[in-house]
Amino acid sequence: MVDQDHDGRRRQEAAAESSVPLLEKKAGGVPYYVEGCPGCVVDRRNAANPGIPYGSFIYVWVVILCTAIPISSLFPFLYFMIRDLHIAERTEDIGFYAGFVGAAFMFGRCLTSTIWGIAADRIGRKPVVMFGVFSVVIFNALFGLSVTYWMAIATRFLLGALNGLLGPMKAYAIEVCRPEHEALALSLVSTAWGIGLIIGPALGGYLALPAEKYPNIFSPDSLFGRFPYFLPCLCTSVFAAAVLISCIWMPETLHKHKVSENGNQSIEALEAHLVDPKEKVEQSNGLDTKKSLFKNWPLMSSIIVYCVFSFHDMAYTEVFSLWAESDRTYGGLSLSSEDVGQTLAITGSSLLVYQLFMYPRINKVLGPIKSSQIAAGLCIPILFAYPYMTYLSEPGLSIILNIASVIKNNLGVTIITGTFILQNNAVSQDQRGAANGLAMTGMSFFKAVAPAGAGIVFSWAQKRQHAFFFPGDQMVFFLLNIIELLGLLLTFKPFLTVPNQSVSN
Repeated sequence: MVDQDHDGRRRQEAAAESSVPLLEKKAGGVPYYVEGCPGCVVDRRNAANPGIPYGSFIYVWVVILCTAIPISSLFPFLYFMIRDLHIAERTEDIGFYAGFVGAAFMFGRCLTSTIWGIAADRIGRKPVVMFGVFSVVIFNALFGLSVTYWMAIATRFLLGALNGLLGPMKAYAIEVCRPEHEALALSLVSTAWGIGLIIGPALGGYLALPAEKYPNIFSPDSLFGRFPYFLPCLCTSVFAAAVLISCIWMPETLHKHKVSENGNQSIEALEAHLVDPKEKVEQSNGLDTKKSLFKNWPLMSSIIVYCVFSFHDMAYTEVFSLWAESDRTYGGLSLSSEDVGQTLAITGSSLLVYQLFMYPRINKVLGPIKSSQIAAGLCIPILFAYPYMTYLSEPGLSIILNIASVIKNNLGVTIITGTFILQNNAVSQDQRGAANGLAMTGMSFFKAVAPAGAGIVFSWAQKRQHAFFFPGDQMVFFLLNIIELLGLLLTFKPFLTVPNQSVSN
């Protein structure tokens, strides 16, 4: 009975403690919860509700889909679009012109990501997100209506330049939940991104040229017959329009008030609490919130690691489809676009399961740094095995290829999510949007260069089938491994550092 009474009192005390919002608690006798501040409202709700904020996570999911789908939806039909725009004098030149259209989005985002991140820190996450989704509605549809090559270039560039979604949404994801759910929040960002890169090619592949593929539904004289690449773009814009309407009810997370020195330290203490020592690197209470981002080496080192692995992932994505669809005489697999699409769909489904149910547990045990190092190390032997799949026949080829693709992509998402966590916990909230914007700028630059570089290297490698040193596609995967190894080395000290922090692995 005594034990039961004691347990009852403990539960009552815990309930009373949880009912007091974190920001209403006093530090040095000074209350620092501000009535009417949307950021304080969210923090107060998180303190009172220990469960997973599914409603806010849905916003994270659908907004990230809005920015991921347009990036990849054009690749299945880009070759035919450039052909129909009659900009290339020879068939061999189509790839050259297609490369500029593919890079225009990332180039535009590279120029403006930091600006959008700063804007998200000044005016709030919600206005920046809504404007970015609105740009998807308009410019993605206009891209599908392009009648000239330069119109296609311009609409893709503007789509990237005005699409400041990913950086603010990464900050938003960890601000709408409690510390124990932060790894899940950032894994949702990675998962939604990966799923978007699967849905995009599916839309582009199945819905482009509808008058040719589905003549019983679409006539050559219809709108979709005259603009054969408009339908997949329109579907994406309609989805973005629905997301834009739903964002009207999306809660803002940015604190709208100025804090005193004591209050600032108190909020820093709260944000340090958001970093669970079993999940990630602990933040120091003495973190200087006014420190220049460029002088914040823990942030800059994590951004550099993020950019290196982003370059690798984009190059791998470009090479995978080219290699799988190229002829076996050139070291490829001679697969059809449907076979490749099926493999990507299976991979995308595995990302969803992995990030929701497995990654949070892995991150809790290993932490973001150790899990990224192990994932990068495992990627290297998998990539070395890819060229030898050309000696396999069905059904073994499909089984091995799907297993390798699932493992490789899930390991890649483990690394990217780990760098997300490190970046967001290297700065306080008032710099988080700008920090993510800076990361997006660097990542966008590397991802703008990666497809063109990967295509050039792939074309060169296929011309050296009888070379002594890594002939044919073996050279492509060897170079991908060099980049992966470089990223792995950068995850160790003294390069990757954290300010007055220790890793609990």
